[in-house]
Parts: sequence; structure tokens; C-alpha cells
Amino acid sequence: MIDEREVVDLLRAATDDVVVPAAPTRDLAAAGDKRRHRRWVVVSLATATAVAAVAVAVPVALSSERSGRAVPSANSPTTAPGASCADPVPSRVLPDWARTGFSDPRPRMPYVLGDSGDIVAIFFALPLTSPPSADHNNKILWVSRVAGGTSLHITATLPDGSASTTRVVDGGPGPSIIDLPKPGCWHLTLQWGDNSDTLDVAYLAP
Repeated sequence: MIDEREVVDLLRAATDDVVVPAAPTRDLAAAGDKRRHRRWVVVSLATATAVAAVAVAVPVALSSERSGRAVPSANSPTTAPGASCADPVPSRVLPDWARTGFSDPRPRMPYVLGDSGDIVAIFFALPLTSPPSADHNNKILWVSRVAGGTSLHITATLPDGSASTTRVVDGGPGPSIIDLPKPGCWHLTLQWGDNSDTLDVAYLAP
């Protein structure tokens, strides 16, 4: 019977001719470097793409913000570049010099202030429409910050030059019904006595 020592000697003799190759440390290191390089390239490309997207998006966003332009809705009047019609006109507290006749000490009404700040157009029913709506008039109360004049002369034009008309409010700035020939963003030139101002108002299709 073979004892334990003889078994050990036989196993050692049987494995003496077996060659165990050395671990390919250089090849493994090179493979690791390649994998790290590939990850670096992928990350770098992703980062560059994100930076490029931001570089394009930020100037566009800033340009839109600076210009103050918005995409018009389907019901908004057609406006030319530079037109400043607001639709709908927001309700705000009237300037202190435009509150005569209102019972509220701080009345809120939809109004447009003249570009020079000398007149306001206060709207009693919105929207203004062309042709006039069947359920409300295009009623505008004109209030001047400066005295003078016995009639308010209005020259209304569309920015594209497709229409122009004049209106007169007898008695100077005051209550009026102003109907204009077609929908659009109308530029109004206002003259009363020696005073003048301009503003833009939107007329919609009813």
C-alpha cells in the first residue's frame, strides 16, 4: 500500500514537466490603457457635444430675451418689426394725472401710455375690433397730461403701409369711439393743440 509521502512524490514528479506561462503583465497594462483611452474619448466627445449645444442655445436665448419678441398667437394681429401692440392690454393702476372722474383713488384699467408719456388711451371694452363687434363699442377715453387744444387729431397707419386713416375727437382729448378700417397693429399719431404723442393699439377681427 502506498503511503502519503509516496503520493506526494508521485504528484511532484508528474507536474515537473508542466510549464506555467508568466502573466502577460505588459499586455494587460496595454489593454487597460486602451480601455481608459476609449472611455476618455467617449467622455470628451459627449462633453464637447454638450458644450456646443449650450454655446448655440445661450446666444439664441439671450437674443430672444433682449429683443423681447414672442411668438404671436393665432388671434394676435399681424405686426411688422418694431410694432409694440399689446394683446390683451393689461389692467394697471392709472397714472395719477389720468384718474379724474374715477371714484376709486387708485383705479385699475387697461390702458396704453403714449411714447412721450403725455397721453393715455384708456379702454372700456376689449378687444378693440374691426369691423366693430356686435356686443361692445371701441370706446377709448383719451386723457392728456398736458393742457391745450380743442380737438384731438388722430392719424392711424399700419406699419406695412397697407392702410391709413384719420379721426378727430371734438373737444380735445376725452371720450370717443374709434373704429378703424381693418384688423392690425395700428400706429397712432396724436395731435392736440401744440402737443403731440404716439402709441400703438391692436384691432382684432371680431
